[in-house]
Amino acid sequence: MFLYQLLSFFFVVSKKEEKPKYDLSLYKRGDLLEVPRTLFTHFGIYLGDDRVAHLIPDILPAITKNKSAIAKMVTNNRLILGAITKEASVRVDSVADFAYGSEILINHVDKVCAQPPLDGDEVARRAEKLLGSVTYSLLWYNCEHYVMYCRYGMAISYQTYQFCTTIRKIVFSRLSALLTALCGVCTALYVGCVTPLTFVLVLLVSFTIWMAT
Repeated sequence: MFLYQLLSFFFVVSKKEEKPKYDLSLYKRGDLLEVPRTLFTHFGIYLGDDRVAHLIPDILPAITKNKSAIAKMVTNNRLILGAITKEASVRVDSVADFAYGSEILINHVDKVCAQPPLDGDEVARRAEKLLGSVTYSLLWYNCEHYVMYCRYGMAISYQTYQFCTTIRKIVFSRLSALLTALCGVCTALYVGCVTPLTFVLVLLVSFTIWMAT
């Protein structure tokens, strides 16, 4: 409880304006809901009766057993700390809490996914079956992996793929290979460690990056 109070002191949650109202008649059981958050797009599965199942990082369950506090809407501070510590859970929130003030897209992924969606009831059953604590990974198991498995039967993430593709283009480029070689030689000269071994290591790393482009 002390840790919870300490974190609450250092990470003060900003007050939000009155929550916008959402038309629940637009959503059907098994729909994939999508909302933009601060640094990413967040996903969830609509279960019906103003309930959305979604996987979200959350530090709070790791530091307190206060169920009423944990049940409250996950703020950005809780989310960021949960992502860093890889603490997360698949939980059920209201549409308003899930959306966090953002506009909601419905089944937008259907337009880009080659796999047809499963039946709505089956999607919701899968979502409900996975409720509870999970180990979070930004690249390998995030909210998009969860909803993609529930709706399409395959745990993939387009956000992760795009991120990894961008990083690969930056890291595995010819310019990166040349800069790696230059930095390696300059570092060896600066520390006075110019030996055949260091030269081979610098050459090997630069050559590996070069061949990967």
